[in-house]
Amino acid sequence: MSMISMYLMADMTEEAKTPTKTATGAAAARPSPADRRMLAVALTATFMASFDLFVVNVATEALRTDLRASDAALELVVAGYALAYAAGLITGGRLGDRFGYRRMFVTGMLAFTVTSLLCGLAQDAGQLVAARLAQGLAAAVMVPQVLSLVTARYPAEHRGRATAWYGATAGLGSIAGQLLGGVLLQADVFGLGWRSVFLVNVPVGAAAALLAFRALPALSGARRGFDGPGALGVTLLLALLLIPATLGREAGWPAWTWLCLAAAVPAGWATWRRQRALRARGGEPVLDPVLLRNRPYVTLLVAVGLFQTYFGGYMFALALLLQSDLGLGPFTAALVFLPQAVLFSAGALASGRLTARFGSRSPLLGGVLVLAGLTLLAGLLALSDSPGAAALLPALALNGLGNGLLLPPLIGAALSRVAPTSAGAASGLLNTAQQAAGSLGVALLGALWFTWGAVPVCAASAALAATACVLLRRTR
Repeated sequence: MSMISMYLMADMTEEAKTPTKTATGAAAARPSPADRRMLAVALTATFMASFDLFVVNVATEALRTDLRASDAALELVVAGYALAYAAGLITGGRLGDRFGYRRMFVTGMLAFTVTSLLCGLAQDAGQLVAARLAQGLAAAVMVPQVLSLVTARYPAEHRGRATAWYGATAGLGSIAGQLLGGVLLQADVFGLGWRSVFLVNVPVGAAAALLAFRALPALSGARRGFDGPGALGVTLLLALLLIPATLGREAGWPAWTWLCLAAAVPAGWATWRRQRALRARGGEPVLDPVLLRNRPYVTLLVAVGLFQTYFGGYMFALALLLQSDLGLGPFTAALVFLPQAVLFSAGALASGRLTARFGSRSPLLGGVLVLAGLTLLAGLLALSDSPGAAALLPALALNGLGNGLLLPPLIGAALSRVAPTSAGAASGLLNTAQQAAGSLGVALLGALWFTWGAVPVCAASAALAATACVLLRRTR
């Protein structure tokens, strides 16, 4: 039976307008032009969330000068968005299941547009931190709907290319965040300074929300009651884990960080018990125990988490290497990042076709390229404390292409193991794992960098990427 024949519409009028595909026809059908338009519009959310994750990095010095922001405030401006984003993703996915993917996409996009405007209008560091937290929560509402729509609309055999575009778009967002952010600051558009990196979202977000009304189908999963206490419990658990992991090293690991980590154990136990009890009563928990009993999905979820732990820490360490050790400015450092990011996007776009033709050998080739790039980078840094930026480009190119060939197949393989009625929960959990693991990678590999330097970071990154490849191989 086809997976996409089981979807439910968000309301009766849309149900009447949208034809239901039969089980056999849906399994055989290729994505229609309407499905491709849906994907193009939906990916604006992926681009914008990735863009704002990276763009603020180039504006930290301007924020320090203009808003007289302290180091702690700057860290919250950078990390607060990622923390709120990660903490809200599972809830955002479940909201799509409950109220419809199009409805929550548009709601999240409009909220992201408004909070971007608030970031651009902030008059002091406290206002900017609050707006960034709200912006992260808005991203957590809109982004899970992208993979939910792919899972519910695309047959399993065609999801590889859709997730390849998802990975490529995320890569392009990171490129634009680093490069366009530097251009906007250097150009000082309309004398706005750092405010332009946030205000640029306003026209883009408004246009994307308008297009979404026409291009996105009103698909949803099971329309049951929303588990509000469960959403709060999961969000609290992630906050107790991620806030100390992100801020602890900079703060010197005071007592509150250890108290938060200790409190995460009973909070997690209580949340899990309530989720199991709700499922036993026939309810729809935010963190679905049935989904977590899906062994192939959970295995690939762990693989994605390991990859993102490596990738988040690697990108953080690379930024430190280029700007702190080699003394490059933000715009010049972004130019060094550019070939790696372009090759990541190219690899991601090619990964769907290559995986369809060669199976698991294609992403495993990506893993081999990542290991080769990390080994070459470690060798260069071991031979010289300060190699020229040009000398790093071959290693960065190998990493970029390898990451692009590896990450989208990991995501696509995980989503191919779930039914459309669990699309919101599965994509929300997958996105949460990515963001949480990325924050954890910054904390762990960042501490490794500050203690022992770049070569151990390369070794740890290689171990994490290799383990992700092993897990992917086991679930082929």
